[in-house]
Amino acid sequence: MKQYLELARHVIQNGTRKSNRTGVDTLSTFNYNYTIDLREGFPLLTTKKISWKNIVLENLWFLSGSEQIKLLRNHGVKFWDPWADEQGNVPSAYGNFWRKFPTSHNSVQRSNDQVAWAIDQIKKNPMSRRHVISAWAPSNAQASELPPCHLLWVFNVQMDQAGEPLLCLHLTQRSADVAIGVPYNIAGYAFLLELFAHLTGLRAGIFAHSLVDAHIYTSKPDGLQAEYDHVLGLKEQMRRSPRTLPRLKIDPAIESIEDVENLITANLETILDAFQLTGYNPYDAIQFNVVV
Repeated sequence: MKQYLELARHVIQNGTRKSNRTGVDTLSTFNYNYTIDLREGFPLLTTKKISWKNIVLENLWFLSGSEQIKLLRNHGVKFWDPWADEQGNVPSAYGNFWRKFPTSHNSVQRSNDQVAWAIDQIKKNPMSRRHVISAWAPSNAQASELPPCHLLWVFNVQMDQAGEPLLCLHLTQRSADVAIGVPYNIAGYAFLLELFAHLTGLRAGIFAHSLVDAHIYTSKPDGLQAEYDHVLGLKEQMRRSPRTLPRLKIDPAIESIEDVENLITANLETILDAFQLTGYNPYDAIQFNVVV
């Protein structure tokens, strides 16, 4: 997928060294944008292997609205473990706030299910410009040790040249780890776009991605922390020619968000059968150490 390789090349060539809360330096750039047309295939990277199982399970967990990562642990998905407490709870504002955004009225605490609302409104009023889902609540984000990176997504219906409506999605991401996080962000929100299109009877169109701080972790000028340097691995990907993108087919039996929720307790084979990815032929995986 050339858009990802162009992003990596841009940050390597134009990024400036920047310190941050992790103590590991980054090459950082501001305000990088690109678009991906899902009609050309599903944007799961082919220049290194990405776990489709992990993409599906993480987003089912998000859509469940739970802070408990039992679903992920049951199926051997471990990348949220560093942020979980002993009980397996993560102070995530992603799915939790997607499904239960905190609100109040006359001092009464309530919550808003943004996912269910967006699906309903896309069906009833597809041309609206208000199909917004936010994970950023100031009262949470300003105090959280894990404020959401991919914090705001907006659906928008556009017409193609033949007059067919296309469901598009724009993601705003305040902080973007190019080597590790962005491939999952691309595939995760493409998965959500395909799913919402499926649930609303539309065709998936354009995924647009705005990265406020796109960065690559790098070693110190004196060579220290080389184990966290992601530049070499990205340069290896840039030497690889992207292959044909796979295709995603969603089980027609999935007709509502409730059907999606019911999959959470299913076995792994049933879950992956519901979201069949075909034609995925990536290069070998490249190992990057996670910076927490």
